[in-house]
Amino acid sequence: MSNKIVVVGSINVDRTLHIQQIPKPGETVRVRDITQAPGGKGANQAVSAKRSGSEVTFIGAIGKDENGKFMLATLSKEGINIDHITSFADEKTGNATIMLSDAGQNSILMYPGANNKISHSQINSAAAVLKSSNFIVANFETTQEAIIDSFKLAKGKNVKTILNPAPASKINEKLYGITDVIAPNETESEVITGIHISDKDSLEKTGKYFRNKGIPVTLITLGSKGVFLSTPNITKLIPAYKVKAKDTTAAGDTFIGALAAELKTDFSNIEDAIKYAQQASSITVQRYGAIPSIPTRQEIKNNY
Repeated sequence: MSNKIVVVGSINVDRTLHIQQIPKPGETVRVRDITQAPGGKGANQAVSAKRSGSEVTFIGAIGKDENGKFMLATLSKEGINIDHITSFADEKTGNATIMLSDAGQNSILMYPGANNKISHSQINSAAAVLKSSNFIVANFETTQEAIIDSFKLAKGKNVKTILNPAPASKINEKLYGITDVIAPNETESEVITGIHISDKDSLEKTGKYFRNKGIPVTLITLGSKGVFLSTPNITKLIPAYKVKAKDTTAAGDTFIGALAAELKTDFSNIEDAIKYAQQASSITVQRYGAIPSIPTRQEIKNNY
């Protein structure tokens, strides 16, 4: 049976600048090409979960502009429920400018726009779908207040909550007791905890930090090194699949969406779910763009 997933997140249009290398401070580099594609962490995560077979509802906000129409059409075409996406005449749809190097690395400038407009009343209007879901997925390209509102509705309903704290910022203390899984990368983790990740001990210390804060499951994504898993019963590094990356954009979002699609609500298959999510993201990094690069479940099966 497929999971029912609600994504509370961002909707952006990505503008990618293709360059030889990421510029240093004060350096000017030539842009070889400019491309545009649908993206935003929330949209990426929703598409990833949907392409892995889940029933997905999106809670988000856009501007009443061409980019907003473009993103609504994109999500609708994927089969994602867009009934709870609100449009605002006084805001622009979110936008990201991505500098992508020939080595496949990126630097991203994100303009939140309407993503910051998700309101308390908008979350409450989606209460029924939030309470009847298996997982709620959220990221920090929207307001933490919106995430708190949605996660609170999940409590007591056997709905599990997954927080991707990216881009990293200080976490509102109210989020700790209502988050079941936290999934930062190593840089985001250090910003939040103050613990520099350099070895097994620092990884384990980070897992204990979040557990002491009330989050039972910690996943730290470590790029080509894999994913560190910390639960009350498991502490281990799950190695990554080795591939040649062309573009790392949306790799983490693909991982989060695929994980939510595969994971059981009792977390009994969490190691297998992580491996499946890693397979998904390993395909994403071999393609260009955000949403265009995200694989389907069939593609993942065909590759692995």
